[in-house]
Amino acid sequence: MPFIPTPIPGLLVFEPQVWADERGYFFEAFNAETFKAAGIEANFVQDNQARSTFGVLRGLHYQVDSFAQAKLVRVLEGEVLDVVVDIRPQSPTYGQSYSLRLSAENKKQLFVPRGFAHGYVVLSPTAEFFYKCDNFYSKAHEGGIHYNDPQLQIDWEIDLNEAILSEKDQVLPYFGAHR
Repeated sequence: MPFIPTPIPGLLVFEPQVWADERGYFFEAFNAETFKAAGIEANFVQDNQARSTFGVLRGLHYQVDSFAQAKLVRVLEGEVLDVVVDIRPQSPTYGQSYSLRLSAENKKQLFVPRGFAHGYVVLSPTAEFFYKCDNFYSKAHEGGIHYNDPQLQIDWEIDLNEAILSEKDQVLPYFGAHR
């Protein structure tokens, strides 16, 4: 199977099989049957794409209640450090984070179930980040956790003095205050 479990239940790394030759390469980035065979039955309804430069840090974001989202994230160009935090109150890994380098080169993807805060930082000069969501975005249902929360101790792998953040991300609440 192309899925690799992580220490956090439900959070899976997807490594597609890549066929390469002198012409280039081909791979299936998503196949509903492959995901279903692994127990993932996400009905993706929205695709999002972002282009950013080195040091741009986006997150940690999540959606709540009936607008919670599962995501399948990947990088089309460049490299990012992708980070998730388990915010499922009944989870044995509640409050734990997991990070993974995603790049156009390694073609890895991360399946993020509902109940996680998500963010990433760009490690290359530029990066194109792409993700599928199984629910629509709702501003009224968005939440976030401060990227530099001392309780979470996330190593973003860059000097945080060089991080480029949106105004919204600079003032997100700390972990204990998320809803």
